[in-house]
Amino acid sequence: MIDIYGGPTPNVLKPLIALEEMGLAYQRLPVDIMKAETRTPEYLARFPAGQVPGVEFPDGRCLAQSNAIIRHLARGSALLPDDPWTQAKIDEWLFWEQYSHEPTIAVCRFHMR
Repeated sequence: MIDIYGGPTPNVLKPLIALEEMGLAYQRLPVDIMKAETRTPEYLARFPAGQVPGVEFPDGRCLAQSNAIIRHLARGSALLPDDPWTQAKIDEWLFWEQYSHEPTIAVCRFHMR
């Protein structure tokens, strides 16, 4: 079973959608950044940058960053076709979302809370 750490944010939602689409077993483990739960020694041992979402795989490997997570999960599935050009076009949209929406919308939302 895959463990996914994080709260109710769009960046946590992205890997959850990928997990659901692929029918993979997972459990969601809430982590509240406002309560510094990403700064505990236990969390930082898994995710040294203290980021959410974070995913821990059954073999103990851990991965942060929503786009890295969804790309890793999607390898070999219809969500990430083998064609390099198609993968580059997918990356184009993933990078655009992180560059344009993350700093302008997500950061403002975080500061308002």
